[in-house]
Amino acid sequence: MSDRLSVFKTYKLYVGGKFPRSESGRLYEVTDSKGNWLANAPQSSRKDARDAVVAARKAFGGWAGATAYNRGQVLYRVAEMLEGRRDQFVREVADAEGLGKSKAAAVVDATVDRWVWYAGWTDKIAQVTGGGNPVAGPFFNLSSPEPTGVVAVLAPQESSFLGLVSVVAPVIATGNTAVVVASEKAPLPALSLAEVLATSDVPGGVVNVLSGRTAEIAAPLAAHQDVNAIDLAGADEVLAKELEIAAADNLKRVLRPQPVDDWTATPGTDRMTAFLETKTVWHPTGALGASGSSY
Repeated sequence: MSDRLSVFKTYKLYVGGKFPRSESGRLYEVTDSKGNWLANAPQSSRKDARDAVVAARKAFGGWAGATAYNRGQVLYRVAEMLEGRRDQFVREVADAEGLGKSKAAAVVDATVDRWVWYAGWTDKIAQVTGGGNPVAGPFFNLSSPEPTGVVAVLAPQESSFLGLVSVVAPVIATGNTAVVVASEKAPLPALSLAEVLATSDVPGGVVNVLSGRTAEIAAPLAAHQDVNAIDLAGADEVLAKELEIAAADNLKRVLRPQPVDDWTATPGTDRMTAFLETKTVWHPTGALGASGSSY
């Protein structure tokens, strides 16, 4: 039997439910922790970033308007697909983060569990962050959370998969759409996650994944007038300050980098509430008689 030639995988961007090459045609080499070549990843341009924002905005209405229960079912489907491709992600995480197979497997398992955790929150976060408010007068006063809009997410640089999911899942669980900038040195798990999203029930444009130089891609996203919020998890202090200044131009919500010692720890609800707005509605209850209210 003759030896087979290796079939190398071509990694592409994920924008609007499709897999384009970078508009600029640029690539950069991705290596493992020992400097060995793993793959060529697309190096996104400013045009790619703008295209991703357009796709995210187009998808926002449908995703935000879906029921919370439906979003939970869609996210759970993603977890099912991740579980089915577990071995692939174990290899990619091991290469990306310099981990042994058993430790990489533990990271992948924690990542799938994290996705399931956020899927379960989709129809519960409204009860935590919303509710009825006591007011004087014959009115109902109700507060309910609504998604902020298009969120740019700079994925953590070191935690290429668990950290990535920990910042992306809460954004879309609450009805936002996302433009994700993958870890610059370890983008392959993020680009493979895009393949999972494309073959699950997540509508195209809800999550868009870009790879390349973090600072180069983040700058146009922070200044973009149609981006409503930005998570700076993957930025260092210098870059974060520059992006925060740019984001102020259209009053974006900004989540500054938060030190995370252990991505496996229960994350709480902070990353969900960071990208929610509160809508308060007043409604008359009707006439109030001596015997009480009349509806």
